[in-house]
Order: sequence, then C-alpha cells, then structure tokens
Amino acid sequence: MKCLLCERLSFAHICTSCQKIFLTPSIYKRKILNTIEVISFYKYKDIKDLLHTKHTDLGYYIYNILALNSFVKFAKEFQYADAITSIAVDDSVRNGYSHTAILNKALNSKYINPQYNKLRAKNDISYSGKSKEFRLLHPRNFSFKNETTNGIILVDDIITTGSTLTQAIQVIQKSQKDVLFCLTLADANLK
Repeated sequence: MKCLLCERLSFAHICTSCQKIFLTPSIYKRKILNTIEVISFYKYKDIKDLLHTKHTDLGYYIYNILALNSFVKFAKEFQYADAITSIAVDDSVRNGYSHTAILNKALNSKYINPQYNKLRAKNDISYSGKSKEFRLLHPRNFSFKNETTNGIILVDDIITTGSTLTQAIQVIQKSQKDVLFCLTLADANLK
C-alpha cells in the first residue's frame, strides 16, 4: 500500500518516516473549569485530515497510529502514586469501532487502567463544525457508570470549545469522583 502522506510504498497507512516527521507529538495545555488541565499532543490544523478519517473504516488504522505516537508514549512516561483509571468520552461503536476507545486503550500501563462503557452520551448529536452556542443549547447529557477508582483521566480526540469535556467532568464530579486531567489528540484553538 501507499503512505497516505508521502505516497511511497509502505507496510502501514502512514510510513515510519512520515510518522517521525509529521506525528511527533508536542505537549499543549489549557484549563477548563478554571482548574482541570487538558493536555493535547497536536494542533488540530496539523492533523485535521487524519482526524476526519474517524467517520470511515480507514479511521481505525489512522487512530491507532495517532494513539501509538502520542498516548502510548505518554503512558510509558506517566507515573502516579496509585493506579488510576482512564475513561473515554462516549466510546460508543460507530463505523465498526470507537475512535475514543482506541485512544483510551493506548493508555494501558502500570499506572493507568483504561475502562470502557463508563461515560456515554444520551444525546447523540454531532458537535463537529458547530458553534459554541449550538453546543451549549444541545448538551450531550452524559450518563456515568460510577464503578471506577477515584482518580480519573478523561480521554477525547479533539478539544474545541471545551464544552464536551466540561459536561463530562461535571457528570463525573456529581458522582464524587475526581477528574485529574484530560487528554486529547488535538487542540482546535492552537494557531
């Protein structure tokens, strides 16, 4: 097959050279709810076309490559006093897989225990390309299965306005659980 980025022959959908050149992560941080840190690995504009594959069969392979280059590396270096839980935002299966579950699974390590089917949106509306006002008027209405340890890492693919993560954090906090921080692949507010 051909690499999606350079079009050279490759055994992977994105060749090793392009992964090193284009998918070496950086750390970008911002806060939501004034206290919860959101750590992102890429600028949205730099990987936008790759992120949009989540609506296709190809997305399964692309999200695994993105997770390997960012979330897996993060998990290998992450240390904490106790083992904690990671939970993906709405890891419902669409198009044969869940892109947020792929990211969550990549965090499996000595200190991070990914759990699945814990935080689901009751409102299945898409926020893709929608304004902050639209997002606020159409909340996701998350349900949270409170069967986790106290410390939680919340996982999503993109942070735009922060409304999805904010809604998720508020639902989790109502269950007397602490969201330590959030991890996303990309931050859409970075220039």
